[in-house]
Amino acid sequence: MKDTKVLKFIEDVVGNMPTDWLKLTTHRLDIYNEELAKTEFLERFESLYAVQNSDTVALSELPTAFDYIRLGHPLSSVLEWAIAKLNETKADNVISFSSQTIPVLAVLRKNHFEKKNTLIAYRGELPTFFDADTVERVYEYQFELKQVSDSGDIPEFEGTTIYISSSDDFSKFELNPNIDFSINSHEELGSILLVNGTSNEAYISEVQHVRRRETISMTPDDSFSALKLLLGKAFAPQDKKMVAKNKESVINSIQEITATSSKSLLGSCGLSVQYAIMMGLIDEASQKHPGKAIKIIVPPNCYGGTNDQARRVAACVSNVEILDLPVDGDNDMVQSTDKVLNQVAQEGAVPYIIAEIPTNPRVEVPDLEQLRDVLSKERTTSTGEKAIDPVFILDQTFCPNVQFCGEEGVLAGIRTISYVSGSKFPSGGKCTAGYTVANQKAASLMDNIEKHIKLCDNEATDLQVEILAAQMPSMLQRIKDAYKNTREFVNFIDETLPTAKINFVSEELAKAGFTPSVFSLDLPTKGETHEERETYKRALNSKLINMMISEIPEESKYCVSYGQLKGCYWTIPATSTQGTTKEDDKDYIARVSVSPDLDLDLHKKVFADFVEQITSEDAKEKAMDL
Repeated sequence: MKDTKVLKFIEDVVGNMPTDWLKLTTHRLDIYNEELAKTEFLERFESLYAVQNSDTVALSELPTAFDYIRLGHPLSSVLEWAIAKLNETKADNVISFSSQTIPVLAVLRKNHFEKKNTLIAYRGELPTFFDADTVERVYEYQFELKQVSDSGDIPEFEGTTIYISSSDDFSKFELNPNIDFSINSHEELGSILLVNGTSNEAYISEVQHVRRRETISMTPDDSFSALKLLLGKAFAPQDKKMVAKNKESVINSIQEITATSSKSLLGSCGLSVQYAIMMGLIDEASQKHPGKAIKIIVPPNCYGGTNDQARRVAACVSNVEILDLPVDGDNDMVQSTDKVLNQVAQEGAVPYIIAEIPTNPRVEVPDLEQLRDVLSKERTTSTGEKAIDPVFILDQTFCPNVQFCGEEGVLAGIRTISYVSGSKFPSGGKCTAGYTVANQKAASLMDNIEKHIKLCDNEATDLQVEILAAQMPSMLQRIKDAYKNTREFVNFIDETLPTAKINFVSEELAKAGFTPSVFSLDLPTKGETHEERETYKRALNSKLINMMISEIPEESKYCVSYGQLKGCYWTIPATSTQGTTKEDDKDYIARVSVSPDLDLDLHKKVFADFVEQITSEDAKEKAMDL
């Protein structure tokens, strides 16, 4: 009876759900409390279930579930809730993945630190891409494998037991006391992990963090298909000929835009791509430079996902260490790179550098010729041997139009790998997929990177590729139009509030091709002490953003997105993109991203109103002091 009630409600929800649940990367940004994400969504959803209210209006008023699609969204949350209800467990105990491999790696990662044994029992065949030898050798995860005919054959085990099975019915889990984690996988849609028993609930937050940093949740479209499978409806995969045609189109666009001929790899998100780059290069180093230490050199205040993921990889792999690369503000990327590469050379280690150009959030571009000279400099070890040359891993999400990896590019003589988050300009915010390419000097590295993106089952989904195929041909024009709007907005702010510090590219850099549509705004502050000035500035940031999103709700959003098709997005990096960055390295400034399509005059008006308000308040304070 309970199953019938749950399935009937899900059927109504699927029929009445807001179109945003399928089409947007982030739903209801105006109702978003990060600390309560998903919890708040499901509490309100549960209330609707209690009164069987599946009305479209009621569903559309639910708050944001998680952030972006990477960690979760309304449809993945509803899917997890429904499966939990049907299996009489808590929704937190059910976690969906676009990948079939990553839920296994997530549990193995936790056990790696707990020093616990793991048994992976599986019915049928393991996915062909699950390369057990590589998982043990490169990721350094330890486990045993056992094929079983069904869950009843799983023996008692001293440690953790993961049971993997494939089924078109995601809701049916074979559970018994010998199973700690049960995974239902689907070749097209991904997988669902069910945490069995309260003793294993300590894994939940860490498994979700793996989903946040190394992969994505099951996508909206695939979650929608999985919900229909729960309702007994057939799954209709996309036409493989069309999928191949879309992929060919995307790769042609990428190679034309980047001026490259290396392999172009498509991942389920930017961090999926970065994870494959990290693990692929570690694999490469273990083969080419066995026994040598690996140094991942990363700016301490760069995008939080990059920073966090690099440190998470280093925590798992015994011979990998993170070195900080100060690049923003008073630090110069060229000088910092020279200094840290000299240090790595002396140690005889393998250097891998991750950097963003332009930097985030200060939007700075180093002197590229000087950077080239530093990266290509021949160095020697402490024993006088020739040092290993670096691989430069470049996140160019802000400026995907710059041909860093082209054979005529300034970095042509340095092993360079470039990657881009597809949730930004490539898709215009319509999906999370990312891509990576290499210049000719680094082209041979792409085989190992491809190996790991496949091992993790982190390739872009068919629909993501379709979206990229539709959006990428217009990307370069959108970049030009968005930059034009951004430059006009920046100039207006500079004239209207000249005491603010604006971080944006110079006209000279723009002529050289660096035309981002994001800038950071360091608002003027006041106070006797640093703490007073910082408190005032943070309050002013919030005041500005709240004015923008309340007075222009159709266009101004509170979000970290960039390269979107429409509107203007606002965020404070220290509380969003730098969420896991060390406190001293965070930037409490406003970051603004502008699209090619927005009411710029209205945004100017609201900003002018903001300036008038703070000017008036300052005048009142001075009058009171007199």
